[in-house]
Amino acid sequence: MSLAPFIHAMGRGPSRARSLTREEARDSMRLILDGEAAPEAVGALFMLMRYRGEVADEIAGFVDAMRARLAPWQTLAPALDWPSYAAGRSRGLPWFLAAARLVAQAGHPVLLHGWNSHQNPVADVRAALSAFDIPLVRDPAAAREALGAGGIAYVPLDALDPEILRLLRLRDVLGLRSAVNTACRMLNPGGAATSVQGVFHPSYRDLQQDAGALLGQREMIVLKGGGGEFERHPGKAVALYGLRAGTAFETTAPALLDTARRLADPSAEPAHLTAIWTGQRSDPFAEATIIGTAAAALLALGTAGTITTAEAEARRLWAARLPARAA
Repeated sequence: MSLAPFIHAMGRGPSRARSLTREEARDSMRLILDGEAAPEAVGALFMLMRYRGEVADEIAGFVDAMRARLAPWQTLAPALDWPSYAAGRSRGLPWFLAAARLVAQAGHPVLLHGWNSHQNPVADVRAALSAFDIPLVRDPAAAREALGAGGIAYVPLDALDPEILRLLRLRDVLGLRSAVNTACRMLNPGGAATSVQGVFHPSYRDLQQDAGALLGQREMIVLKGGGGEFERHPGKAVALYGLRAGTAFETTAPALLDTARRLADPSAEPAHLTAIWTGQRSDPFAEATIIGTAAAALLALGTAGTITTAEAEARRLWAARLPARAA
């Protein structure tokens, strides 16, 4: 097989071209990941998909092929899947890591995964892991141990599958993101029952919600977050798209602060992460970002029925974070 039939289907012209079915997308991604597709064809397929606009069946098919290579990871079954694939050019410190730590300390194991080595120094996720005692793991055994010991772990994409990372990095060659970026957010390598996902462009909220339903994701929340991460801006009302028991829903998380500050404002050094977490310094904006993001994750997990009750729980967790961390 080659990618030619799939490229032909998508590129026949305005009146006859069509999107790929889930099965076609799965077969095309399998060919690509197995190294059986010409690089020129891979670029053509990705850019046609970009030009036409990704559809849920295509993303689900891509994820099907990717997950088939991750069987050892799928048995981890953490409570919460937390992808992190933002480019980092338009975001600040990764406060969402503190939110993930709060959720883990509440008894909900969190598996973070992503690729962030291309980010700017302020937004560097890997460099910030130590501020919240989040271990970086590179194999399922280490991930299982970390989840059992501290309830949280971060696995880089190159440890999950170097070939998927290679496809993601084609952005450097093509000059544009591809559907691989969306598929990675949907990857859920550990097979978590609940997933949270951030997007940069609002239109992707519907796309990822629909793809999640096709993939059998029962619980999920997607929001437009800082630079594309799952990170809630505390100074804005934020639309939440998701799945609850497999059924689509939408709600709005109200603003927590009256502020014009942006998540991307370069107003803090990376050391600020540790200082805020340990209570050595106070930053109401950063703290509200953490609490608001944690609340959205708790809502996804179903521990609270409304965003208001989830925020109250997140505030309690924030106030109690240090004793829980020391224990």
